[in-house]
Amino acid sequence: MTAAEAPTEPATFESLDPRTGDVVGTHPVHDAAAVEAAVARAAQAAQWWADLGFAERRRRLGEWRKVLVRKLDDLAHVVADETGKPLDDARLELVLAVDHLDWAAKHAEKVLRRRKVSSGLLMGNQAASLAYVPIGVVGVIGPWNYPVFTPMGSIAYALAAGNAVVFKPSELTPGVGVALADSLAEIVDGRPLFQVVTGFGETGAALCRAPGVGKIAFTGSTVTGKRVMATCAESLTPVLIECGGKDPLIVDADADLEAAADAAVWGGMSNAGQTCVGVERVYVVDTVADEFVARVTAKASRLRAGSTGDFGPMTMPAQADVVRRHVEDALARGGRAVVGGAESVRPPFVEPVVIVDVPEDSAAVTEETFGPLLVVNRVPDVDEAVRRANATGYGLGATVFAKARGEEIAARLRCGMVAINGIISFAGIPALPFGGVGDSGFGRIHGEDGLREFTRPQAVARQRFALPIPVTSFARTAGGMRALVGIIRFRHGR
Repeated sequence: MTAAEAPTEPATFESLDPRTGDVVGTHPVHDAAAVEAAVARAAQAAQWWADLGFAERRRRLGEWRKVLVRKLDDLAHVVADETGKPLDDARLELVLAVDHLDWAAKHAEKVLRRRKVSSGLLMGNQAASLAYVPIGVVGVIGPWNYPVFTPMGSIAYALAAGNAVVFKPSELTPGVGVALADSLAEIVDGRPLFQVVTGFGETGAALCRAPGVGKIAFTGSTVTGKRVMATCAESLTPVLIECGGKDPLIVDADADLEAAADAAVWGGMSNAGQTCVGVERVYVVDTVADEFVARVTAKASRLRAGSTGDFGPMTMPAQADVVRRHVEDALARGGRAVVGGAESVRPPFVEPVVIVDVPEDSAAVTEETFGPLLVVNRVPDVDEAVRRANATGYGLGATVFAKARGEEIAARLRCGMVAINGIISFAGIPALPFGGVGDSGFGRIHGEDGLREFTRPQAVARQRFALPIPVTSFARTAGGMRALVGIIRFRHGR
């Protein structure tokens, strides 16, 4: 073999600790050929996995759950090193992921197994049944902000539903994806049931185009989600799209202000504000606004960003520029900073910023910030709070603090999920579906909807006996049709 004919080594890239810039790991840039090969391997594993049946899949996923618990601290260190988030935040992410995996494994059979359905009066000679059949190979494209919990909402539910998974993690957190896949490998006898392909946008695009992928589950920005949809449209590959949000928190006049303030600060500042369902906008009824703002100010002022702080850095360096732009625009338009300001942006860290009285057309209100910036605006009443909360293209999550009207307010919000008198609580409940509307995407992970998302419904009708009046045959008679129409008029026309 000549030098020109020798196979070339794949290009590589490094993942970095955003707190220090230190190299955490080196990973290959998988090209289209490598991605297609992974999908082909996954297709064989998918058939083996589907043939195991619900009980055996549940057993093996239960073993995986135990492995993840045993390795929880090791995995948390990988998450912390690649995202910069505090170790306990990484542990919390893993705890939630383990709980969701357990729920998916235990409920898959009940939700997806074949079941009888009513045939109705007209088709009473038929036995009808419905089952949810595995898709085969599911491609998952994951984010960097919660590199375990978020993609596991697709990975765990897709596996529990009987599929194989090819996972493309963010280029900022590839080591987390590799560690997750490695933790399952021995439990599935080394079969390529859960594989990881690493790289940049081109690798994700290759996964969308790869022959044999039955569905793509994407989490990321709205702009990238539209590109994923366009690519998948070339082959009519169905997609699940979970994009960002501009989630509001509404504080009614009778709210527990201490709890509401604590939720606003945690929802807005935890994970350095890099949470798709985090709080970015607060609408507080005017009669309690001063006290609420005072409590938020006191709590946020105590927080510190840093390697050993209350929250870590901007995992994606460019995000600091977005935060700075939003802060400067809000202040230039008349907003008043009660905590921090433009000087709080000191890459890679951003200290807490709270700005009040920000115009509704400012970037800090209309665009996703994804940083530790909280906008607090007072409103005359809840009706105005709801109107402003809904006045955005996003529709992911929301939070309501109210003693008397919490559920009433929640029902009026245009979003996929609402937490009442708590913060992001819906994400931790495995039985609840997770997803948005509008610019926040469509489709659902978690819960029964999440299990069905990774299957295709299969309807079966089996004739038990022939009808005395054939209607789906060229042998039907005019008299037979008159009798059928008479039955319908008698039953449904009165």
